[in-house]
Amino acid sequence: MSARNRELLGLIPVAGLLIAGFAAVFSVRSAQLDNTSLIFGAYFFAICLAAHIFLRFRLPNADPYLFPLVALLAAIGLVMLYRINSDLARDQANWFVVGLILFMLTITFLKDYHVLERYRYLIVVAGLVLLLLPRMPVIGSQVNGAYLGIKLGPLAFQPAEFGKLAIVVFLASYLREHREVLVVGAKRFAGITFPPLKHLGPMLVVWGAAMVMLVFIRDLGSSLMFFGAFLALIYTATNRISFVIIGLAMFLVGAWFFATTVGHVGDRIDTWLDPYADANGTGYQVLQSMFAQADGGLFGKGIGESLLWAPGAKETVENTLIPQVQTDFIYALIVNELGLFGGCGVITIYALIAARGFKIASLARDGFSKLLAAGLTAVFALQAFVIIGGVIRVIPLTGVTLPLISYGGSSVLANMVLVALLLLISDRARRPEPGEPL
Repeated sequence: MSARNRELLGLIPVAGLLIAGFAAVFSVRSAQLDNTSLIFGAYFFAICLAAHIFLRFRLPNADPYLFPLVALLAAIGLVMLYRINSDLARDQANWFVVGLILFMLTITFLKDYHVLERYRYLIVVAGLVLLLLPRMPVIGSQVNGAYLGIKLGPLAFQPAEFGKLAIVVFLASYLREHREVLVVGAKRFAGITFPPLKHLGPMLVVWGAAMVMLVFIRDLGSSLMFFGAFLALIYTATNRISFVIIGLAMFLVGAWFFATTVGHVGDRIDTWLDPYADANGTGYQVLQSMFAQADGGLFGKGIGESLLWAPGAKETVENTLIPQVQTDFIYALIVNELGLFGGCGVITIYALIAARGFKIASLARDGFSKLLAAGLTAVFALQAFVIIGGVIRVIPLTGVTLPLISYGGSSVLANMVLVALLLLISDRARRPEPGEPL
């Protein structure tokens, strides 16, 4: 069976799951079923089918499992958002359509993605500007103490979502060019291999950028995500675990210093360690999330069955018992309604996407493609780990979105571009060479 036929077969059950999810929510709310869930399911399948047909002609050899897995995450997000508020689900569906259009445009105009190497310095400058925009006066906006977005009239946008793509492109290009120098010029001291000092600059720059985000932008999640992606790239480029250990030590030392000297960083860590210390204040979100997940048990309350609003309260997004449930804490709602097994299922989907992404990196035929695929996969997987880890209290809570599930247009758009780049790399890697049997 061809790759594209396998992709099509993967999309059919995704549409079925979406229909079943919408039907469950609708039945709880209305006590009777009509064709609304079928309309939503048909609409979702139609736009995914359009993207599939586009891939069939444009990227016939691309990975057949990546797009259905991405569509499955989007379907889960739409069902959970519809359960919270139908307007949120409608907006998210519209953003998903726009994301698919951007997905197709990326594939059309970046058929030769190696052109990105030529503009790497321009790209990284643009990425750094995007990261700093939320701190700019007038347009910058603060959410829960972190400067994550910008507002232009009625439009809100999180530029860090696209900034992560720019940083990965730059690092993949730079490390592709200097990987041999980093390996050949490395020195051993006390049993640890150190990169040559004159080429240690990129690590110091990325470390400094992570610290700036941690303090100036107050974005703990993005700083961890970007630096983690850099460590994944440097390991892929050099195959030296010692470089990763050095990088982790640098990040931990910097994080410890700022946690003890900068108030808001320390507050995040204190809340993580003991949310009961201020149960009605800084620890309220975390505690409500913990209670919701515990209440779900192994199998969950059922879609639409959990107690999302206090009895008699107005059913608005602002009045939910789990604050920011549509963004930061949507994973808590998933565990509450689908149980531990449902939550583990979502993690499994992210793990499968990461596995396909690293498989693409291993099959790539040139250094830039390998590093770009590995970096994009790492930043996607780390983003999922950072937010899920914060919700289940493995790490301090951060403000990043759960990719393709949380409510947010900028996250959907950026991640659809990321998936498009991975499929471009995959198509080139799996394309038969002239003379090879098909």
